[in-house]
Amino acid sequence: MTLKKKPTPEQVRRLPKALLHDHLDGGLRPQTIIDLAAEIGYELPTTNADELADWFEESCNSGSLEKYLVTFDHTIAVMQSRESIIRVARECAIDLARDGVVYAEVRGAPELFTRGGLTLDEVIEATTSGFELGMAEAKAEGFSIRVVQLLCALRQNDFANEVAHKVVKYRDKGVVGFDIAGPEDGFPPSDYLEAFTYLREENAHFTIHAGEAFGLPSIWQAIQLCGTERLGHGVRIVDDIDLSGATPKLGLLSSYVRDRRIPLELCPTSNLQTGAAKDIHSHPIGLLEKLRFRVTLNTDNRLMSRTSMSHEMNQVVDAFDWTFEDLQRVTINALKSAFIPFEERLAIIEELVKPAYAKISAE
Repeated sequence: MTLKKKPTPEQVRRLPKALLHDHLDGGLRPQTIIDLAAEIGYELPTTNADELADWFEESCNSGSLEKYLVTFDHTIAVMQSRESIIRVARECAIDLARDGVVYAEVRGAPELFTRGGLTLDEVIEATTSGFELGMAEAKAEGFSIRVVQLLCALRQNDFANEVAHKVVKYRDKGVVGFDIAGPEDGFPPSDYLEAFTYLREENAHFTIHAGEAFGLPSIWQAIQLCGTERLGHGVRIVDDIDLSGATPKLGLLSSYVRDRRIPLELCPTSNLQTGAAKDIHSHPIGLLEKLRFRVTLNTDNRLMSRTSMSHEMNQVVDAFDWTFEDLQRVTINALKSAFIPFEERLAIIEELVKPAYAKISAE
């Protein structure tokens, strides 16, 4: 079977990809940051695009989630107007499409972009406008992509309930779900039960950042107390797997996650930067995929991690000898776990993903 082969980097570039975990303010083009900063007189570490890209990557290689998050000060600073948000969202859709992404849920915290006077509604609407422009331009270039929004609330702030209501308000208007992000330690998911209860009452979708910088208690709360549909990162679920014997032995929580097919939004490059693993070969994604957890592959922050979906795919192909079949499985996992209606997910799988994988793997 041709799907059993390992793809080349050039083949990976052309494969259809699905992305569930990507932050809008973590994926700006370096030159765009420079352009927008110049317009508002904001000072950057450098005004050379290549050097700025180096600065972001090096700043994020500290092994600390807290230090990693500081880099967002610069991207957020230049995204305080409707025009800047539209530009960033438009370029996001184009960049993803050129990398072969056919479906993307891109998240952002509207509260971060209101310093210049925009309301939450205006931030959300500007983002949707940018995605629509980008999708149209991508289509003109011959690419097929659908980009939708997840609205984040930050743990350290007090906007969870308000943002949850915006998810319901803008459902079917470019927004498909909710997320809690920001520092996990000291801000357990259960602190935001009111927001999650409201979302469930409204039959709205949500994911929770859990099991990235903090461990199993964060994952347990996200699932059992808050009712999350997916785990943002969730990489620390590996702490509940006993690897001391000849065969991995799952604990009660990890068994539950696997049995219930709870999707893991894994982001290998980002996880290495924040200390979840020392190198790609020891990243838990290889083990978790082999044990048939519902693994999905994601970028998290393309600027900070200097990454793309093609790069993430090439890494796991090299580190774990993944084949076309493995990449197709995680792509379909992502689409099965997407927050759009079933019929729309199925159409992308049957019309875009499976035919392309069959054709490219047969070359």
